[in-house]
Amino acid sequence: MQSTALTPDAYVAELEPDRKEAIERLRSIFNTKLTALGFEETMGSGMINYVVPYSLYPPGYHCKPKQPLPFLGLASQKNFIAVYHLGIYSDEAILKWFEENYPKHTSAKLDMGKSCIRFKKEKDIPYALFEELAEKISAEKWIATYELGRQQGKRGV
Repeated sequence: MQSTALTPDAYVAELEPDRKEAIERLRSIFNTKLTALGFEETMGSGMINYVVPYSLYPPGYHCKPKQPLPFLGLASQKNFIAVYHLGIYSDEAILKWFEENYPKHTSAKLDMGKSCIRFKKEKDIPYALFEELAEKISAEKWIATYELGRQQGKRGV
């Protein structure tokens, strides 16, 4: 069930205790690292989002210009916790780095789609790896990647 929370704090408040701890820990990492790199925490699509604010990128997201440019989503889904990281999807070097380093941080098998990293068990979340990942792309770099992808006609960017 998709959350109708209007703020990240309200989203976290409605979580079950086991999920709340993991989401709070990931949120703390992303708030510390991503906001220092120019991203802003918001709510959208029923989850916590980190976006490029309009002050840095006034055009917003090309599919929905009334929304800021998305970068990362954090959600407690029915059967897993998900981190939706668009940088992994758009940058093969970062994807390769993440896949190579993942086993160094957890014994859990990597459960990943194009940009969605899923964790069925909170104990399997590699928090230190997410701290490193969160430092790899600034808002300015994300804007450049996004615009290049749009010029090249890449889907999903």
